[in-house]
Amino acid sequence: MNLKSNIYLLIFLVAITLVGCNSVTSDKNTAAILNVQDYKHYVDYFNRMEDENIAKAVPNDSAWAWMKSNIPLFECPQDNFEEMYYFRWWSLRKHITDTPQGYAITEFLVNRSYADKYNLIACALGHHIYEFRWVHDPKYIEQNVNIWYRGNEGNPMKKFHKFSSWTADALYNRYLVNKDKNYLFELYPDLVNDYKLWEEERQRPDGLFWQNDVKDGMEESLSGGRHVRNVRPTINSYMYANAEALAKIAKMKGDSEKQQYFKAKSDTLQNLVENKLWNKEAEFFETLTEKDTSSNVREAIGFIPWYFNLPAKDKGFEVAWKQIKDESGFLAPFGLTTAERRSPRFRSHGTGTCEWDGAIWPFATSQTMTAMANVLNNYSQDIVSEDDYFKQMELYVESQYYRGRPYIGEYLDETTGYWLMGDRERSRYYNHSTFNDLIITGLVGLRPRADEKIEVNPLIPQEKWDWFCLDNVLYHGDILTILWDKTGEKYNKGKGFKVFRNGKEIATSEKLEKLISK
Repeated sequence: MNLKSNIYLLIFLVAITLVGCNSVTSDKNTAAILNVQDYKHYVDYFNRMEDENIAKAVPNDSAWAWMKSNIPLFECPQDNFEEMYYFRWWSLRKHITDTPQGYAITEFLVNRSYADKYNLIACALGHHIYEFRWVHDPKYIEQNVNIWYRGNEGNPMKKFHKFSSWTADALYNRYLVNKDKNYLFELYPDLVNDYKLWEEERQRPDGLFWQNDVKDGMEESLSGGRHVRNVRPTINSYMYANAEALAKIAKMKGDSEKQQYFKAKSDTLQNLVENKLWNKEAEFFETLTEKDTSSNVREAIGFIPWYFNLPAKDKGFEVAWKQIKDESGFLAPFGLTTAERRSPRFRSHGTGTCEWDGAIWPFATSQTMTAMANVLNNYSQDIVSEDDYFKQMELYVESQYYRGRPYIGEYLDETTGYWLMGDRERSRYYNHSTFNDLIITGLVGLRPRADEKIEVNPLIPQEKWDWFCLDNVLYHGDILTILWDKTGEKYNKGKGFKVFRNGKEIATSEKLEKLISK
Protein backbone atom coordinates (compact mmCIF):
# COMPACT_ATOMS: atom_id res chain seq x y z
CA MET A 1 0.00 0.00 0.00
CA ASN A 2 1.47 3.38 -1.00
CA LEU A 3 1.74 6.44 1.26
CA LYS A 4 -1.25 8.17 -0.33
CA SER A 5 -3.44 5.12 0.16
CA ASN A 6 -2.27 4.76 3.76
CA ILE A 7 -3.21 8.36 4.49
CA TYR A 8 -6.60 7.92 2.82
CA LEU A 9 -7.37 4.80 4.82
CA LEU A 10 -6.24 6.42 8.08
CA ILE A 11 -8.52 9.41 7.49
CA PHE A 12 -11.42 7.06 6.76
CA LEU A 13 -10.88 4.98 9.88
CA VAL A 14 -10.64 8.08 12.06
CA ALA A 15 -13.85 9.41 10.50
CA ILE A 16 -15.67 6.16 11.10
CA THR A 17 -14.44 6.07 14.68
CA LEU A 18 -15.82 9.55 15.25
CA VAL A 19 -19.11 8.58 13.63
CA GLY A 20 -19.20 5.50 15.83
CA CYS A 21 -18.86 7.73 18.88
CA ASN A 22 -22.14 9.35 17.83
CA SER A 23 -23.92 6.06 17.18
CA VAL A 24 -27.21 5.49 18.93
CA THR A 25 -26.24 3.40 21.94
CA SER A 26 -27.50 3.15 25.48
CA ASP A 27 -26.06 2.84 28.95
CA LYS A 28 -29.37 1.22 29.95
CA ASN A 29 -28.12 -2.15 28.75
CA THR A 30 -29.45 -4.17 31.66
CA ALA A 31 -32.22 -6.71 31.19
CA ALA A 32 -35.44 -5.71 32.91
CA ILE A 33 -36.78 -9.20 33.59
CA LEU A 34 -34.25 -11.94 32.86
CA ASN A 35 -31.10 -12.62 34.88
CA VAL A 36 -28.14 -12.88 32.52
CA GLN A 37 -26.34 -15.38 34.77
CA ASP A 38 -29.14 -17.89 34.22
CA TYR A 39 -27.81 -18.55 30.72
CA LYS A 40 -24.13 -18.93 31.42
CA HIS A 41 -24.52 -22.72 31.64
CA TYR A 42 -25.11 -22.85 27.91
CA VAL A 43 -21.75 -21.27 27.19
CA ASP A 44 -20.03 -23.49 29.74
CA TYR A 45 -21.46 -26.52 27.92
CA PHE A 46 -20.56 -25.25 24.44
CA ASN A 47 -17.02 -24.50 25.59
CA ARG A 48 -16.47 -28.04 26.84
CA MET A 49 -18.50 -30.06 24.32
CA GLU A 50 -15.64 -30.13 21.78
CA ASP A 51 -12.17 -28.79 21.24
CA GLU A 52 -11.68 -25.19 20.16
CA ASN A 53 -10.47 -25.74 16.63
CA ILE A 54 -9.57 -22.13 15.82
CA ALA A 55 -9.49 -19.18 18.22
CA LYS A 56 -9.89 -15.67 16.83
CA ALA A 57 -10.60 -12.24 18.34
CA VAL A 58 -13.03 -13.63 20.95
CA PRO A 59 -11.86 -17.10 22.00
CA ASN A 60 -13.99 -19.55 23.94
CA ASP A 61 -12.68 -18.43 27.31
CA SER A 62 -13.97 -14.91 26.51
CA ALA A 63 -17.22 -15.99 24.90
CA TRP A 64 -19.44 -15.49 27.95
CA ALA A 65 -18.02 -12.04 28.70
CA TRP A 66 -18.68 -11.02 25.10
CA MET A 67 -22.18 -12.47 25.01
CA LYS A 68 -23.44 -11.00 28.27
CA SER A 69 -22.28 -7.55 27.13
CA ASN A 70 -23.70 -7.77 23.62
CA ILE A 71 -26.71 -9.98 23.06
CA PRO A 72 -30.44 -9.90 23.77
CA LEU A 73 -31.57 -12.58 26.22
CA PHE A 74 -34.23 -15.14 25.37
CA GLU A 75 -36.04 -17.86 27.26
CA CYS A 76 -38.94 -20.13 26.42
CA PRO A 77 -40.36 -23.46 27.61
CA GLN A 78 -39.05 -25.37 24.57
CA ASP A 79 -35.48 -26.23 25.56
CA ASN A 80 -34.05 -26.79 22.08
CA PHE A 81 -35.17 -23.34 20.89
CA GLU A 82 -33.46 -21.72 23.84
CA GLU A 83 -30.30 -23.79 23.53
CA MET A 84 -30.00 -23.10 19.81
CA TYR A 85 -30.49 -19.37 20.38
CA TYR A 86 -27.44 -19.18 22.63
CA PHE A 87 -25.46 -21.61 20.51
CA ARG A 88 -25.88 -19.42 17.45
CA TRP A 89 -24.58 -16.35 19.31
CA TRP A 90 -21.71 -18.43 20.70
CA SER A 91 -20.79 -19.71 17.24
CA LEU A 92 -21.26 -16.29 15.59
CA ARG A 93 -18.63 -14.58 17.74
CA LYS A 94 -16.10 -17.25 16.70
CA HIS A 95 -15.96 -15.49 13.32
CA ILE A 96 -14.96 -12.07 14.66
CA THR A 97 -11.41 -11.61 13.39
CA ASP A 98 -8.75 -9.03 14.20
CA THR A 99 -7.16 -7.46 11.12
CA PRO A 100 -4.83 -4.47 10.59
CA GLN A 101 -7.91 -2.57 9.39
CA GLY A 102 -10.28 -3.46 12.22
CA TYR A 103 -12.64 -6.31 12.90
CA ALA A 104 -13.73 -8.63 10.11
CA ILE A 105 -16.43 -11.32 10.06
CA THR A 106 -15.55 -14.58 8.32
CA GLU A 107 -17.76 -17.20 6.73
CA PHE A 108 -15.41 -20.17 7.27
CA LEU A 109 -13.05 -20.45 10.22
CA VAL A 110 -10.55 -22.37 8.11
CA ASN A 111 -8.80 -20.54 5.28
CA ARG A 112 -10.35 -20.86 1.84
CA SER A 113 -8.36 -20.47 -1.38
CA TYR A 114 -11.04 -18.38 -3.06
CA ALA A 115 -11.44 -15.93 -0.17
CA ASP A 116 -10.28 -12.32 -0.18
CA LYS A 117 -7.88 -10.79 2.33
CA TYR A 118 -8.37 -11.87 5.94
CA ASN A 119 -10.23 -14.98 4.65
CA LEU A 120 -13.29 -12.84 3.87
CA ILE A 121 -16.04 -14.09 1.55
CA ALA A 122 -18.88 -11.78 0.49
CA CYS A 123 -21.57 -14.43 -0.07
CA ALA A 124 -23.28 -14.19 3.33
CA LEU A 125 -22.50 -10.53 4.12
CA GLY A 126 -26.20 -9.65 4.07
CA HIS A 127 -26.87 -12.41 6.61
CA HIS A 128 -24.01 -11.16 8.78
CA ILE A 129 -25.45 -7.64 8.86
CA TYR A 130 -28.98 -8.83 9.64
CA GLU A 131 -27.69 -10.98 12.53
CA PHE A 132 -25.15 -8.51 13.91
CA ARG A 133 -27.66 -5.64 13.94
CA TRP A 134 -28.84 -7.01 17.30
CA VAL A 135 -25.32 -6.99 18.84
CA HIS A 136 -25.03 -4.04 21.22
CA ASP A 137 -21.53 -2.95 20.21
CA PRO A 138 -21.68 -1.65 16.61
CA LYS A 139 -17.97 -1.80 15.90
CA TYR A 140 -17.80 -5.43 14.84
CA ILE A 141 -20.11 -5.27 11.85
CA GLU A 142 -19.30 -1.65 10.98
CA GLN A 143 -15.58 -2.28 10.73
CA ASN A 144 -16.27 -5.42 8.72
CA VAL A 145 -18.41 -3.47 6.23
CA ASN A 146 -15.78 -0.72 6.08
CA ILE A 147 -13.17 -3.28 5.05
CA TRP A 148 -15.41 -4.61 2.30
CA TYR A 149 -16.00 -1.18 0.81
CA ARG A 150 -12.63 0.52 1.42
CA GLY A 151 -10.17 -2.12 2.57
CA ASN A 152 -8.33 -2.41 -0.74
CA GLU A 153 -6.22 0.77 -0.64
CA GLY A 154 -9.38 2.84 -0.19
CA ASN A 155 -11.34 0.83 -2.74
CA PRO A 156 -13.70 -2.16 -2.43
CA MET A 157 -12.12 -5.52 -1.81
CA LYS A 158 -11.09 -7.30 -5.00
CA LYS A 159 -13.53 -10.18 -4.51
CA PHE A 160 -16.48 -8.15 -3.25
CA HIS A 161 -18.43 -8.94 -6.44
CA LYS A 162 -17.50 -12.60 -6.46
CA PHE A 163 -20.99 -13.13 -5.03
CA SER A 164 -24.36 -11.39 -5.37
CA SER A 165 -25.18 -8.99 -2.56
CA TRP A 166 -28.07 -7.30 -0.79
CA THR A 167 -25.74 -5.19 1.37
CA ALA A 168 -27.42 -1.79 0.90
CA ASP A 169 -30.74 -3.32 1.95
CA ALA A 170 -29.14 -5.00 4.97
CA LEU A 171 -27.48 -1.77 6.08
CA TYR A 172 -30.74 0.15 5.80
CA ASN A 173 -32.50 -2.54 7.85
CA ARG A 174 -29.73 -2.29 10.41
CA TYR A 175 -30.43 1.44 10.57
CA LEU A 176 -34.05 0.60 11.44
CA VAL A 177 -32.67 -1.03 14.60
CA ASN A 178 -30.00 1.46 15.71
CA LYS A 179 -31.15 4.69 13.94
CA ASP A 180 -27.53 5.67 13.20
CA LYS A 181 -28.11 7.70 10.05
CA ASN A 182 -24.59 9.16 10.16
CA TYR A 183 -23.08 5.77 9.41
CA LEU A 184 -25.47 5.27 6.49
CA PHE A 185 -24.66 8.72 5.10
CA GLU A 186 -20.92 8.03 5.37
CA LEU A 187 -21.27 4.87 3.31
CA TYR A 188 -23.90 6.19 0.89
CA PRO A 189 -21.44 7.19 -1.90
CA ASP A 190 -19.87 3.72 -1.72
CA LEU A 191 -23.30 2.07 -1.94
CA VAL A 192 -24.23 4.20 -4.96
CA ASN A 193 -20.97 3.36 -6.73
CA ASP A 194 -21.45 -0.31 -5.93
CA TYR A 195 -24.92 -0.33 -7.49
CA LYS A 196 -23.55 1.27 -10.64
CA LEU A 197 -20.82 -1.35 -10.86
CA TRP A 198 -23.37 -4.17 -10.64
CA GLU A 199 -25.27 -2.56 -13.49
CA GLU A 200 -22.12 -2.44 -15.58
CA GLU A 201 -21.20 -6.05 -14.81
CA ARG A 202 -24.52 -7.91 -14.76
CA GLN A 203 -27.40 -5.90 -16.22
CA ARG A 204 -28.96 -6.90 -19.52
CA PRO A 205 -30.35 -4.38 -22.02
CA ASP A 206 -33.91 -5.17 -20.85
CA GLY A 207 -33.04 -4.10 -17.27
CA LEU A 208 -32.89 -7.54 -15.67
CA PHE A 209 -29.72 -8.90 -14.08
CA TRP A 210 -28.03 -12.21 -14.88
CA GLN A 211 -25.86 -14.33 -12.64
CA ASN A 212 -24.08 -17.70 -12.59
CA ASP A 213 -25.53 -19.92 -9.87
CA VAL A 214 -22.09 -20.32 -8.27
CA LYS A 215 -21.82 -16.55 -7.84
CA ASP A 216 -25.11 -16.58 -5.99
CA GLY A 217 -23.39 -19.08 -3.67
CA MET A 218 -25.80 -21.69 -5.06
CA GLU A 219 -23.78 -23.89 -7.38
CA GLU A 220 -24.98 -27.12 -9.03
CA SER A 221 -28.57 -25.85 -9.11
CA LEU A 222 -31.35 -27.42 -11.16
CA SER A 223 -32.04 -24.21 -13.07
CA GLY A 224 -28.54 -23.12 -14.01
CA GLY A 225 -24.85 -23.79 -13.93
CA ARG A 226 -21.50 -22.39 -12.92
CA HIS A 227 -21.01 -20.73 -16.32
CA VAL A 228 -24.60 -20.06 -17.39
CA ARG A 229 -25.83 -16.45 -17.48
CA ASN A 230 -29.37 -16.94 -16.29
CA VAL A 231 -31.77 -14.31 -14.95
CA ARG A 232 -32.30 -15.47 -11.38
CA PRO A 233 -34.82 -14.34 -8.73
CA THR A 234 -31.85 -13.90 -6.38
CA ILE A 235 -29.80 -11.10 -7.91
CA ASN A 236 -32.87 -9.34 -9.31
CA SER A 237 -34.54 -9.28 -5.89
CA TYR A 238 -31.27 -8.13 -4.31
CA MET A 239 -30.87 -5.28 -6.80
CA TYR A 240 -34.51 -4.27 -6.31
CA ALA A 241 -33.94 -4.15 -2.56
CA ASN A 242 -30.67 -2.26 -2.88
CA ALA A 243 -32.37 0.35 -5.08
CA GLU A 244 -35.22 0.67 -2.59
CA ALA A 245 -32.71 1.16 0.24
CA LEU A 246 -30.75 3.78 -1.71
CA ALA A 247 -33.97 5.66 -2.46
CA LYS A 248 -34.84 5.70 1.24
CA ILE A 249 -31.37 6.87 2.24
CA ALA A 250 -31.49 9.60 -0.42
CA LYS A 251 -34.83 10.75 1.01
CA MET A 252 -33.27 10.88 4.49
CA LYS A 253 -30.50 13.03 3.05
CA GLY A 254 -33.02 15.35 1.41
CA ASP A 255 -31.86 14.42 -2.10
CA SER A 256 -35.16 14.13 -3.98
CA GLU A 257 -33.45 13.70 -7.34
CA LYS A 258 -31.53 10.60 -6.24
CA GLN A 259 -34.58 9.34 -4.36
CA GLN A 260 -36.64 9.40 -7.56
CA TYR A 261 -33.71 7.99 -9.56
CA PHE A 262 -33.37 4.87 -7.42
CA LYS A 263 -37.11 4.48 -6.85
CA ALA A 264 -37.54 4.32 -10.61
CA LYS A 265 -34.95 1.55 -10.74
CA SER A 266 -36.69 -0.48 -8.05
CA ASP A 267 -40.10 0.04 -9.68
CA THR A 268 -38.71 -1.17 -13.00
CA LEU A 269 -37.20 -4.27 -11.44
CA GLN A 270 -40.40 -5.04 -9.57
CA ASN A 271 -42.33 -4.93 -12.83
CA LEU A 272 -39.75 -7.06 -14.66
CA VAL A 273 -39.60 -9.74 -11.95
CA GLU A 274 -43.38 -9.97 -11.75
CA ASN A 275 -43.85 -10.15 -15.50
CA LYS A 276 -40.84 -12.14 -16.67
CA LEU A 277 -39.87 -14.43 -13.78
CA TRP A 278 -43.37 -15.43 -12.71
CA ASN A 279 -44.37 -18.76 -14.28
CA LYS A 280 -48.17 -18.56 -14.44
CA GLU A 281 -48.58 -22.29 -14.98
CA ALA A 282 -46.31 -23.25 -12.10
CA GLU A 283 -47.50 -20.29 -9.98
CA PHE A 284 -43.96 -19.58 -8.93
CA PHE A 285 -41.05 -17.19 -9.48
CA GLU A 286 -38.53 -19.15 -11.56
CA THR A 287 -35.16 -18.61 -13.19
CA LEU A 288 -35.17 -17.36 -16.76
CA THR A 289 -32.65 -19.14 -18.98
CA GLU A 290 -30.24 -17.53 -21.42
CA LYS A 291 -32.85 -18.22 -24.12
CA ASP A 292 -35.44 -16.21 -22.16
CA THR A 293 -37.53 -19.28 -21.39
CA SER A 294 -38.52 -20.43 -17.93
CA SER A 295 -36.30 -23.06 -16.34
CA ASN A 296 -39.55 -24.84 -15.43
CA VAL A 297 -38.41 -25.91 -11.99
CA ARG A 298 -39.40 -24.50 -8.64
CA GLU A 299 -36.47 -23.66 -6.38
CA ALA A 300 -36.33 -22.02 -2.96
CA ILE A 301 -34.93 -18.89 -4.60
CA GLY A 302 -38.48 -18.30 -5.86
CA PHE A 303 -39.41 -17.22 -2.33
CA ILE A 304 -36.65 -14.58 -2.14
CA PRO A 305 -38.77 -11.77 -3.68
CA TRP A 306 -40.80 -11.74 -0.44
CA TYR A 307 -37.61 -11.35 1.62
CA PHE A 308 -37.74 -7.80 0.27
CA ASN A 309 -41.53 -7.40 -0.05
CA LEU A 310 -41.10 -7.16 -3.83
CA PRO A 311 -44.30 -8.85 -5.10
CA ALA A 312 -47.32 -6.56 -5.29
CA LYS A 313 -49.94 -7.29 -2.66
CA ASP A 314 -52.97 -7.48 -4.94
CA LYS A 315 -51.92 -9.86 -7.71
CA GLY A 316 -52.21 -13.29 -6.07
CA PHE A 317 -48.51 -14.16 -6.09
CA GLU A 318 -48.83 -15.56 -2.55
CA VAL A 319 -50.19 -18.79 -4.06
CA ALA A 320 -46.52 -19.81 -4.42
CA TRP A 321 -46.40 -20.42 -0.67
CA LYS A 322 -48.56 -23.52 -1.02
CA GLN A 323 -45.35 -25.28 -1.96
CA ILE A 324 -43.86 -25.09 1.55
CA LYS A 325 -46.71 -27.25 2.83
CA ASP A 326 -46.46 -29.82 0.04
CA GLU A 327 -44.21 -32.87 0.45
CA SER A 328 -43.87 -32.94 -3.32
CA GLY A 329 -42.80 -29.31 -3.11
CA PHE A 330 -40.32 -28.15 -0.48
CA LEU A 331 -41.57 -29.77 2.74
CA ALA A 332 -39.19 -32.47 3.99
CA PRO A 333 -38.69 -34.18 7.38
CA PHE A 334 -35.79 -31.90 8.30
CA GLY A 335 -36.92 -28.63 6.76
CA LEU A 336 -37.31 -26.86 3.45
CA THR A 337 -35.44 -28.21 0.44
CA THR A 338 -33.69 -25.97 -2.07
CA ALA A 339 -35.54 -27.47 -5.04
CA GLU A 340 -38.96 -29.06 -5.36
CA ARG A 341 -38.93 -32.74 -4.45
CA ARG A 342 -41.21 -33.68 -7.35
CA SER A 343 -38.53 -32.74 -9.88
CA PRO A 344 -37.06 -35.84 -11.62
CA ARG A 345 -33.64 -34.20 -11.18
CA PHE A 346 -34.00 -33.68 -7.42
CA ARG A 347 -30.74 -34.61 -5.63
CA SER A 348 -29.27 -35.74 -8.96
CA HIS A 349 -25.81 -34.13 -8.70
CA GLY A 350 -24.30 -36.46 -6.12
CA THR A 351 -22.82 -35.28 -2.84
CA GLY A 352 -19.72 -33.32 -1.99
CA THR A 353 -19.63 -30.45 -4.48
CA CYS A 354 -21.93 -28.01 -2.62
CA GLU A 355 -25.04 -28.99 -4.57
CA TRP A 356 -28.13 -26.80 -4.53
CA ASP A 357 -30.20 -29.46 -6.29
CA GLY A 358 -32.48 -30.16 -3.35
CA ALA A 359 -30.60 -30.68 -0.08
CA ILE A 360 -31.33 -28.30 2.79
CA TRP A 361 -29.08 -25.23 3.11
CA PRO A 362 -29.49 -22.99 6.20
CA PHE A 363 -28.59 -20.06 3.90
CA ALA A 364 -31.80 -20.67 1.93
CA THR A 365 -33.85 -21.66 4.98
CA SER A 366 -33.12 -18.36 6.70
CA GLN A 367 -33.95 -16.42 3.52
CA THR A 368 -37.24 -18.30 3.14
CA MET A 369 -38.16 -17.86 6.81
CA THR A 370 -37.49 -14.11 6.64
CA ALA A 371 -39.65 -13.99 3.52
CA MET A 372 -42.44 -15.97 5.20
CA ALA A 373 -42.46 -13.60 8.17
CA ASN A 374 -42.88 -10.73 5.72
CA VAL A 375 -45.80 -12.51 4.05
CA LEU A 376 -47.48 -13.02 7.43
CA ASN A 377 -46.88 -9.42 8.46
CA ASN A 378 -47.32 -7.46 5.25
CA TYR A 379 -49.71 -9.38 2.98
CA SER A 380 -53.38 -10.31 3.21
CA GLN A 381 -53.51 -14.01 2.38
CA ASP A 382 -54.75 -17.34 3.70
CA ILE A 383 -52.05 -19.61 2.31
CA VAL A 384 -49.65 -19.72 5.27
CA SER A 385 -50.22 -19.07 8.96
CA GLU A 386 -48.29 -18.67 12.17
CA ASP A 387 -48.64 -22.44 12.62
CA ASP A 388 -46.72 -22.97 9.38
CA TYR A 389 -44.04 -20.53 10.47
CA PHE A 390 -43.64 -22.17 13.87
CA LYS A 391 -43.50 -25.64 12.31
CA GLN A 392 -40.66 -24.57 10.02
CA MET A 393 -38.81 -22.92 12.89
CA GLU A 394 -39.09 -26.18 14.83
CA LEU A 395 -37.61 -28.08 11.90
CA TYR A 396 -34.85 -25.49 11.54
CA VAL A 397 -33.95 -25.85 15.21
CA GLU A 398 -34.05 -29.66 15.08
CA SER A 399 -31.84 -29.74 11.99
CA GLN A 400 -29.00 -27.90 13.73
CA TYR A 401 -27.74 -30.88 15.72
CA TYR A 402 -25.02 -33.32 14.79
CA ARG A 403 -24.16 -36.40 16.87
CA GLY A 404 -26.33 -35.08 19.66
CA ARG A 405 -24.69 -31.66 19.90
CA PRO A 406 -25.64 -28.23 18.56
CA TYR A 407 -24.06 -27.77 15.15
CA ILE A 408 -24.24 -25.43 12.18
CA GLY A 409 -22.63 -26.45 8.91
CA GLU A 410 -23.09 -26.18 5.16
CA TYR A 411 -25.97 -28.42 4.06
CA LEU A 412 -27.84 -31.50 5.15
CA ASP A 413 -29.86 -34.43 3.87
CA GLU A 414 -33.53 -33.56 3.83
CA THR A 415 -34.78 -36.94 5.08
CA THR A 416 -32.12 -38.08 7.56
CA GLY A 417 -30.86 -34.72 8.86
CA TYR A 418 -27.28 -35.90 8.27
CA TRP A 419 -24.87 -33.02 7.67
CA LEU A 420 -23.37 -33.82 4.28
CA MET A 421 -20.00 -32.25 5.06
CA GLY A 422 -20.30 -32.56 8.80
CA ASP A 423 -17.00 -34.37 9.19
CA ARG A 424 -15.06 -31.80 7.23
CA GLU A 425 -13.35 -29.18 9.34
CA ARG A 426 -14.31 -26.46 6.85
CA SER A 427 -18.02 -26.90 7.63
CA ARG A 428 -17.75 -26.52 11.37
CA TYR A 429 -19.48 -23.32 12.61
CA TYR A 430 -20.30 -22.27 9.04
CA ASN A 431 -21.38 -18.62 9.25
CA HIS A 432 -23.67 -18.64 6.24
CA SER A 433 -27.19 -18.04 7.58
CA THR A 434 -29.25 -16.25 10.19
CA PHE A 435 -31.09 -17.73 13.14
CA ASN A 436 -31.36 -15.23 15.99
CA ASP A 437 -32.72 -12.54 13.69
CA LEU A 438 -35.53 -14.99 12.89
CA ILE A 439 -36.23 -15.49 16.60
CA ILE A 440 -36.32 -11.73 17.23
CA THR A 441 -38.16 -10.43 14.15
CA GLY A 442 -40.17 -13.50 13.21
CA LEU A 443 -40.97 -15.75 16.15
CA VAL A 444 -41.16 -13.06 18.87
CA GLY A 445 -42.06 -10.56 16.17
CA LEU A 446 -40.22 -7.28 16.81
CA ARG A 447 -40.65 -5.51 13.47
CA PRO A 448 -38.05 -2.72 13.02
CA ARG A 449 -39.53 0.59 11.90
CA ALA A 450 -38.25 4.00 10.85
CA ASP A 451 -40.60 5.84 13.22
CA GLU A 452 -40.60 5.65 17.01
CA LYS A 453 -43.51 3.25 17.38
CA ILE A 454 -42.73 -0.23 18.68
CA GLU A 455 -44.41 -2.96 16.64
CA VAL A 456 -44.45 -6.57 17.79
CA ASN A 457 -46.31 -9.37 16.02
CA PRO A 458 -45.42 -12.82 17.41
CA LEU A 459 -45.68 -15.81 15.07
CA ILE A 460 -46.21 -18.29 17.89
CA PRO A 461 -49.50 -20.24 17.95
CA GLN A 462 -51.70 -19.04 20.79
CA GLU A 463 -51.62 -22.26 22.83
CA LYS A 464 -48.07 -23.39 21.98
CA TRP A 465 -46.13 -21.74 24.83
CA ASP A 466 -47.46 -20.54 28.18
CA TRP A 467 -44.60 -18.09 28.51
CA PHE A 468 -41.52 -16.63 26.84
CA CYS A 469 -39.38 -13.53 27.19
CA LEU A 470 -37.01 -11.60 24.94
CA ASP A 471 -35.05 -9.08 26.99
CA ASN A 472 -32.10 -6.70 26.75
CA VAL A 473 -32.88 -5.79 23.12
CA LEU A 474 -31.06 -2.58 22.17
CA TYR A 475 -33.46 -0.82 19.83
CA HIS A 476 -33.45 2.88 18.90
CA GLY A 477 -31.16 3.49 21.86
CA ASP A 478 -33.53 1.94 24.39
CA ILE A 479 -33.78 -1.47 25.99
CA LEU A 480 -36.88 -3.43 25.03
CA THR A 481 -38.43 -6.36 26.84
CA ILE A 482 -41.13 -8.50 25.20
CA LEU A 483 -42.88 -11.19 27.23
CA TRP A 484 -45.86 -13.52 27.23
CA ASP A 485 -47.14 -14.88 30.53
CA LYS A 486 -50.39 -16.79 30.21
CA THR A 487 -51.04 -17.02 33.95
CA GLY A 488 -49.07 -14.04 35.19
CA GLU A 489 -47.16 -16.30 37.60
CA LYS A 490 -43.95 -16.72 35.56
CA TYR A 491 -42.74 -13.11 35.50
CA ASN A 492 -45.09 -11.50 38.05
CA LYS A 493 -45.94 -8.66 35.68
CA GLY A 494 -49.56 -9.62 35.19
CA LYS A 495 -51.25 -11.89 32.69
CA GLY A 496 -50.84 -11.50 28.97
CA PHE A 497 -48.55 -10.24 26.24
CA LYS A 498 -46.51 -7.16 27.16
CA VAL A 499 -43.87 -4.83 25.79
CA PHE A 500 -41.60 -2.74 28.01
CA ARG A 501 -39.25 0.11 27.10
CA ASN A 502 -36.47 0.63 29.65
CA GLY A 503 -38.53 -1.34 32.17
CA LYS A 504 -41.75 0.66 31.65
CA GLU A 505 -44.76 -1.09 30.17
CA ILE A 506 -45.80 0.53 26.88
CA ALA A 507 -48.21 -2.01 25.36
CA THR A 508 -50.23 -4.99 26.56
CA SER A 509 -52.84 -7.50 25.42
CA GLU A 510 -54.61 -10.45 26.99
CA LYS A 511 -53.58 -12.68 24.08
CA LEU A 512 -50.71 -13.13 21.66
CA GLU A 513 -51.42 -10.62 18.92
CA LYS A 514 -49.88 -7.66 17.14
CA LEU A 515 -49.06 -4.75 19.44
CA ILE A 516 -48.08 -1.26 18.30
CA SER A 517 -47.14 1.26 20.94
CA LYS A 518 -48.35 4.84 20.63
